[in-house]
Amino acid sequence: MKILEFRNITRKDVPIYYRRVFSGIVVLELINKSVDVSLDFSIEKKPTGDNEIIVTLNEKVDYPLVPLIKEIKKYIDKLDASGALPD
Repeated sequence: MKILEFRNITRKDVPIYYRRVFSGIVVLELINKSVDVSLDFSIEKKPTGDNEIIVTLNEKVDYPLVPLIKEIKKYIDKLDASGALPD
């Protein structure tokens, strides 16, 4: 399993300043084929300063979910740290 890219990431308007909610499409390479999966995710700043990332896949994926979600969260964290997510 490999994450190739995120496409069409849009930020949803949420009145809570410490929570950012996004939707988009993640392109995955699963067993030598490319799959586009719609997802929603949120990044919430905790009082300790850490980010909590919550991912919801909107489609079924023929792959174990725990390692898939874990890799998507790491990828989102890297995007956020580099400033690549929309404001």
